[in-house]
Amino acid sequence: MNGTIKRVSVACLLMFGLLMANVTYLGTVKADDLRTDSRNSRAFFARYAIDRGWITTDDGKTTLAKTVDTGDSTYRFERRYPMGKPFAQVVGYFAPESSSGIEAAEGSYLDGSHPDLVVRRAIDMISGKPAKGASVDLTLVSKAQQIAYKDLASTGKRGAVVALDPKTGAVLTMVSVPSYDPNPLAVANKDTVNKAYNKLDKDDNKPLLNRAINLTFAPGSTFKTVTSAAYLSDDTSRTAETEVDAPDSLPLPGTSISLPNYHGESCGGRATLVEALTISCNTPFAKMGMDLGYDKLKEQAAKFGVGEPLQIPLEVAPSNIGPDQGKAALAKTAIGQQDNQMTPLQMAMVAAGIANKGTVMKPYLVNKILGPDGSEIDATRPDELSEAVSPEVAGELTKMMVNVVAHGTGTSAQLPGKTVAGKTGTAETAPGKPSHAWFIAFAPVDNPQVAVAVFVESGSAGNDATGGAVAAPIAHDVMQAVLGE
Repeated sequence: MNGTIKRVSVACLLMFGLLMANVTYLGTVKADDLRTDSRNSRAFFARYAIDRGWITTDDGKTTLAKTVDTGDSTYRFERRYPMGKPFAQVVGYFAPESSSGIEAAEGSYLDGSHPDLVVRRAIDMISGKPAKGASVDLTLVSKAQQIAYKDLASTGKRGAVVALDPKTGAVLTMVSVPSYDPNPLAVANKDTVNKAYNKLDKDDNKPLLNRAINLTFAPGSTFKTVTSAAYLSDDTSRTAETEVDAPDSLPLPGTSISLPNYHGESCGGRATLVEALTISCNTPFAKMGMDLGYDKLKEQAAKFGVGEPLQIPLEVAPSNIGPDQGKAALAKTAIGQQDNQMTPLQMAMVAAGIANKGTVMKPYLVNKILGPDGSEIDATRPDELSEAVSPEVAGELTKMMVNVVAHGTGTSAQLPGKTVAGKTGTAETAPGKPSHAWFIAFAPVDNPQVAVAVFVESGSAGNDATGGAVAAPIAHDVMQAVLGE
């Protein structure tokens, strides 16, 4: 009899142990999968039981995402986006089964599940009140954001605009066009949301992609600023007035072809660095790249953040100058072609690093996190990413870029009463296809408050678009808006 009881006891203990192991497994390892499973109707309804925190900008003065009480016990709270398309790529959407942008990146604060909100969550549970999340205030300047969007969208362009505070790294503008209205993706109806999402997902223009950070493009002549930085840093005796070879065409080693200047223009055979950048000669910068070698050019690019994994907190696709494919390829890489691929954010960081006397700051989108009671939970503190160049080299680069805007290809970016430094770029894409148009800049030069990169995608601004004609005027408007003019 005792033996039977022992065997039953052991069996019960074993089953209890297995039960506890299964509960632990489901509650820890499988918890997220079960919570997000599309068949979990409980999770679906729970998403709408939370008074989700708001997303704002301009120190809380402009509302980008808000929660309204519908009075419906099933779908108590609904998400709305009053500013719509201009901010959609940054703010994202909060859908029945998914989220994107800041809605996803800061989701644990917005839905109140972050450890910083554990006390508040306990109070709400005890009091029986709906769970309430924290608010997220962004660094965006709403006026500049809307102007950047209007300038791109009103003429049917595809592209992106990024503006940074050079001294802090705060993202002042981040626009991607085409964009989308996030409101249809936020309704509490899976079928409606799926139809709206699928329509956007199948759109050939890819409005769901943030061209500012999700995609990379050939930067064209804007990359000549990086090549110039490497050339000046390689020999401290060099300045903006140093003369370099500037032939009408440059034979490429190991090939039977020569690299010409844009549209076959002549740069006079010899030119100072400032002259070469002002009229955007290809041949001198291509030769600089070959003379420096791949490793030095890659190292200089890395000092500006190229290849650095970034989260702002949105994830940023890494930029890259491409692999080492020999001297001929390096000549093209040095002028922003070949396999050279940059995000608009990365090129804004290049401009910002030069503006900030050589120091590149980590870019960031979140200004601060505010608890449900309005108290500050967290705030971003500016942090250095790297020392791209010395202050002296940054000064020489600034002189060169000032001349581009004052007398060269970037005159459309001039601001009344303020000195602007900039560089145009016209990047070839494929034989017979239109070029990308770029412009990077910062202002005012004596006290930089904004650095900007404007990218206009191939074919969306005509077949012969250039950075000076298409991108520079947009940069002008964005800088003017940031500076409050």
